[in-house]
Amino acid sequence: MAKAHESEESVKPNIFMRIGLFIKQVIDELRKVVTPSAKELAGWSVAVFLFVVILMALVSGMDFGLGKLTLWIFG
Repeated sequence: MAKAHESEESVKPNIFMRIGLFIKQVIDELRKVVTPSAKELAGWSVAVFLFVVILMALVSGMDFGLGKLTLWIFG
């Protein structure tokens, strides 16, 4: 009885239609992508590299400092 009351909107399309819709939506989104210029790409690459170097220095400093602290307390 409940199936008789379902509207056509609540019925899922078949699997092939859903896959086709997904692929269409992916293609539509890929058309919105803007490729960065060489200058922008180089700038962002340098920014990421510097950020990674800074984080490496921070973690290395903390590791060294906490290691020395541990040796001072327990050594």
